[in-house]
Amino acid sequence: MRILTVNPGSSSVKFSLVEADDTVRSHVEMPTGGADREAERVLASVARLPRPDAVGIRFVHGGRDFTRPVLIDEEVTERLRGLTGLAPLHQPLSLYALGEVRRAFPDVPAVACFDTAFHATLPEAAATYALPAEWRERFGVRRYGFHGLSHAYAARRTGELLNGGPADLTGLRLVVCHLGSGASLSAVADGRSVDTTMGFTPLDGLVMATRAGGIDPGIPMWLLAHGVPAEEIRDALEHRSGLRALTGTGDMRALRSRAAAGDEAAVSALAVYHHRLRGCAAAMTAALGGLDALVFTGGVGEHDPEVRRRLVGGLAYLGARIDPERNAAARGDTVISPPDAAVATVVVTAREDLEIATGTRSVMGG
Repeated sequence: MRILTVNPGSSSVKFSLVEADDTVRSHVEMPTGGADREAERVLASVARLPRPDAVGIRFVHGGRDFTRPVLIDEEVTERLRGLTGLAPLHQPLSLYALGEVRRAFPDVPAVACFDTAFHATLPEAAATYALPAEWRERFGVRRYGFHGLSHAYAARRTGELLNGGPADLTGLRLVVCHLGSGASLSAVADGRSVDTTMGFTPLDGLVMATRAGGIDPGIPMWLLAHGVPAEEIRDALEHRSGLRALTGTGDMRALRSRAAAGDEAAVSALAVYHHRLRGCAAAMTAALGGLDALVFTGGVGEHDPEVRRRLVGGLAYLGARIDPERNAAARGDTVISPPDAAVATVVVTAREDLEIATGTRSVMGG
């Protein structure tokens, strides 16, 4: 079954045509919400691709109801639109992409694949906030977790790398680190998510490019009480916090360069970033009761040897070690720990397209 996968991000929408054997036949990228002329140009490119059997679209939030991929109809579309408030940066992008795809392939079935679905297996103890029952029941306030498509693929691929064949995650305790502009960790036991750093929305957890991660909830309440408008607070939490707030940029490569040149703000921001990353990774190992493998994926996780070196060094007390040469030379899917390390360290290329294709086929029966 040939699947067209659609992966909306904060700055672009990626289209991949995935063949039945998971080879990618074609890849197109368009600016998110770009100028009409640019959108029309890329839409025309997508329309020239071989007709897919189905389209799979990434949706960041599935709420309480969508815990697995689902065929999209008008009712589902409205329910997805109703979840926009839980992921205001991302949900509209997916709905926009859905409209564009329907214009290109009006008769091809579309399937929604959710970043929250992988974390639907969280134990109640991990998913439940100690908040009033009315909020939890009426508004669905709970820990949902995100980046699930990336976490699921990285976990399965790690099983293949460590076993030298088909993925077998039985008995394996993994901490998967999806590190990019947005970032989250997951604790994966026997292939199931049992804890994660993002929560009700994608704002929680690690320090990110423009998001602060976990903060005292009293801070926005205090700001509201002192006259800061709610919309300004929302904008700051989504767009003007994190590394950008500390240095003026959320670009990790630029920060590395500035820190190497002695920029004190960059050095301090990286210390904050690594402090939170190390603490959250340790919390994930506690949820697992130990650690067998540490997995890096996402733009930063795949391409920044220093991030990997510092986190593995911070978890050395658990038996984590890396081979410096393997770490520096890591390209693609590879193990970067020495063979005798008690904890394996793995780098996996993020392939949300393949996870979307897998989920779409599961719905379509192909």
